[in-house]
Amino acid sequence: MTALSEQSCTDTADTATSTEHDALRERIIDALRQIYDPEIPVNIYDLGLVYRVDIDVNANVEVDMTLTSPGCPVAQTFPGLVEESVRAVDGVNDAVVELVWDPPWTIDALTDEVKLQLGLL
Repeated sequence: MTALSEQSCTDTADTATSTEHDALRERIIDALRQIYDPEIPVNIYDLGLVYRVDIDVNANVEVDMTLTSPGCPVAQTFPGLVEESVRAVDGVNDAVVELVWDPPWTIDALTDEVKLQLGLL
């Protein structure tokens, strides 16, 4: 096999892996969009509560998320619900959700679509 054909095989494998990774990421985001904030009728992804979704090569997922307020009554239980939802996504090996408070959530985290839905635009 020539160096050129070896490179082509590697590129094809990398593209397939990238495509699978992107598809898994989309399935995870779809799952996050099924979880709604208990106080605001908007899903946690579009509400801007999800700061980071990382997927490693073994399909282990790490999510950093926040809540609208540190005094939120579901602060103790909500991350576990999110973790279970991500773990249930086809192709996910494991998931860990970390609740973070920095940076604090603000209304600026809302998508324009959500701002319009809530009458803020």
